[in-house]
Amino acid sequence: MSLSPIGAFARAHDPDRFLCALFAPAERREAIFALIAYNHELARAREAATNPMAALIRLQWWRDAVEEARTGRPPRRHEVAGPLQAAIAEAALDPDALVELADAREDETEEGGFASEQDFVTWLRGTAGGWSAVAGRALGADAEAAELLRALGAAYGLAGVLRSVAAHAAQGRCLLPLDRLAEAGLRAEEVIAAPQGPALADLVQAMAAEGLAALAGARRDLPPMLIAAALPAVLAGRDLRRIARGGAVDARGIGDRLAVSWAGLRHRL
Repeated sequence: MSLSPIGAFARAHDPDRFLCALFAPAERREAIFALIAYNHELARAREAATNPMAALIRLQWWRDAVEEARTGRPPRRHEVAGPLQAAIAEAALDPDALVELADAREDETEEGGFASEQDFVTWLRGTAGGWSAVAGRALGADAEAAELLRALGAAYGLAGVLRSVAAHAAQGRCLLPLDRLAEAGLRAEEVIAAPQGPALADLVQAMAAEGLAALAGARRDLPPMLIAAALPAVLAGRDLRRIARGGAVDARGIGDRLAVSWAGLRHRL
């Protein structure tokens, strides 16, 4: 399969969603690739920045790029900005929804983390969930289907946080909600210093089990045209099951790819 530059970018930086995007209708695939790339740039704003203010500046840069694309101005000199503008010009991606994705990322720039589980869930629904909802809209989802996709995407976001506790700690971050940490007798500083131990393992397993239950409740039959936006939930389910059993989630294997491909070909989760 020959890939466009934005398709190659999506594959290199977000192979999970890239695989899912291959099941989108051909006429919308480039827009989904652009959305994957845009989401990657938003997600790395905090990781690439040296402080919260620098992260906010990066997010504003992308909001400005979206607004400029909305008004038909030439794209910024960035490998993602051009394809993103093309998708906006074709009305494949909604500028307002793209700005909302950037807005949702502001919460993770805060030094103190998420004070409550509700704040954490809101963030998941706005970021990973927001990606799935915007992708669904690009594929023709109505408002009800887009909100279902948001719930499915949030489960993928939860799995990503739970499998990345140690990686986030290495960056000096902890994204687990502070109230859940406190219930487990933990503090964010302790998790960052030592991302292991029975209390943390129990908490992560419990949150994975809760995520599985929420994912099961969100599963519905969707129109076949929307399957690409829903497929991250297949990986979420596999990851959350492993984590809930106390297992490690390593690099993606053939089983993960086959599970996504089988669901994509059947147009069913």
